[in-house]
Amino acid sequence: MISAGEFRNGITVEFDGALYIINDFQHVKPGKGAAFVRSTLKNLETGATVERTFRPSEKMPRAHIDRRDLQYLYNDGVLYYFMDTESFEQLEMNAADIGDSLMFVKENDMVKVLVHNGRIFGIEPPLFAELEITETEPGFKGDTAQGATKPATVETGATIKVPLFISAGEIVKIDTRTGEYLGRV
Repeated sequence: MISAGEFRNGITVEFDGALYIINDFQHVKPGKGAAFVRSTLKNLETGATVERTFRPSEKMPRAHIDRRDLQYLYNDGVLYYFMDTESFEQLEMNAADIGDSLMFVKENDMVKVLVHNGRIFGIEPPLFAELEITETEPGFKGDTAQGATKPATVETGATIKVPLFISAGEIVKIDTRTGEYLGRV
């Protein structure tokens, strides 16, 4: 059990029958009345963000999340297949459960699967990915003074914004959390 007075960013709790991660919290002591904790919680299953206030003495169960390293094998159009590299056990997940979390992950890349009480509820891709640009428009010299970007499609099918000097066939580094171009490889 954890009390609201012990909240810290990144702690996972069970609240209203769902799993939440604490994104932000603030201890407030108004001039009149009792102190309270204003917090922003993100539902780990739906991705929805909720703002709630708690009394500092309110307690809730802390959720223990296991992160297992699995290898992403392939997608057959309906299911995504993963393999535990230690036991060689294969797991499959629906496309609806995965969402956009694999948009920068290639086949045979390692991902972290989030498990709570034996149930898989999310996937964390690696923080950075090195992917090849498969399609982009040519950039023209003198288009702009600075900072211009153009859309480009990477080998996984995702679209990102890249500088004008990037051409098809180049390998670039991407931040998988934001989809932002970081540089050439």
